Amino acid sequence: MATIDIKDAKGEKTGTAELNPSVFGIEPNVPVMHLAVRAQRASWRQGTHDTKTRGEVRGGGKKPWRQKGTGRARQGTIRAPQWAGGGTVFGPHPRSYEMKVNKKEIKLAMRSALSAKLADNQLMVVADWNFEKPCTKDAVAALKALGIEGRATLVIGNEDINTYKSFRNIPTVTIVPVCMINTYDFLDNKTLVLTESTLARIEEVLA
Repeated sequence: MATIDIKDAKGEKTGTAELNPSVFGIEPNVPVMHLAVRAQRASWRQGTHDTKTRGEVRGGGKKPWRQKGTGRARQGTIRAPQWAGGGTVFGPHPRSYEMKVNKKEIKLAMRSALSAKLADNQLMVVADWNFEKPCTKDAVAALKALGIEGRATLVIGNEDINTYKSFRNIPTVTIVPVCMINTYDFLDNKTLVLTESTLARIEEVLA
């Protein structure tokens, strides 16, 4: 069973935690992770794009010239697709981009992402952030003390408002409540930081 060091907000080791091998010790399933990330990104698309067909473009009710005798090609409306200002052929219309992903696949994708983060030494566990009040200055100092450079994802407790407000103005940090964990946020940033309480909750849900 793998273990990981637990640190405090000052970067000092306070203990170790045993990691559930069924969550953090599996062989990452790359195709399932790819499917989960694609589905999540697709769900963000509004799908409100719309183009007008020849029947929806204003005007063009009159036949531009008679059918025969002009020497020109026959035309029925100036709003046909070949005319400037005419309708669009096979253009996009409102639709849903939702993709179906099974619950088992979603959990497998998250377990794969967590196992990959641990294998790449990009997983960190903090005992607790212990912010008495929101303070971005203290949050920046904590990241520096922990040696976190670049982009990072922080999984925090659902009611940990002070931590959320402390980190929310740091552009390189993504904050995710433990009730909203997902594969994309696990993989999107270089470093994944959990707290002891969120680690226990994740193992409870995914094991």
